Amino acid sequence: MLKDLLSAVAIALTFMAYLPYIRAIRRGRTKPHAFSWIIWGSTTLIACAAQLSDGGGIGAWPTGISGLVTLYVALLAYRNRGDRSITAVDWLFLAAAMSALPVWAVTSDALWAVIILTLVDLLGFGPTVRKAYFRPHEEQLTFFAIMMVRSILAAIALERYSATTLLFPLGIAAGCALFIPMVWIRRRLAQET
Repeated sequence: MLKDLLSAVAIALTFMAYLPYIRAIRRGRTKPHAFSWIIWGSTTLIACAAQLSDGGGIGAWPTGISGLVTLYVALLAYRNRGDRSITAVDWLFLAAAMSALPVWAVTSDALWAVIILTLVDLLGFGPTVRKAYFRPHEEQLTFFAIMMVRSILAAIALERYSATTLLFPLGIAAGCALFIPMVWIRRRLAQET
């Protein structure tokens, strides 16, 4: 019962984080890096499949829903002229993310896929970090704070705890926890100049 409640709260937080972010994209106030969001959406959906395959149960649902909404953000970012600068490194991140599926198939072990996905997802912050470093006011810090809390709640809601089920949501929480102060510091420095 508690895990059901935590999963429901994590799903609600997912929508609570994304709806204002999507609104800000549509209004042109937020211009996310489309390629980061493609990478994040892909890795999140594959991580959800890995969590489900390892008994994550209801705690994997927030991850799956987040993956779908993340791909929608990627579409909006592309259509609304968000940051579309795509580098060779961005393509490398996407290729690495997609390599998780064959690794999973060859090893028959979802953990290896989750390790790759978590690393790629965290490295997928690269284009967004680069953009936010130079244009820190184009990111919504509230979104990343909510996603950090959501990821922690989703991890607690998992029906089975293992490296396969926990690594991805806790990695995302850590990535958000590092991204938020970087953007905040860059905003402060921008105000001083």
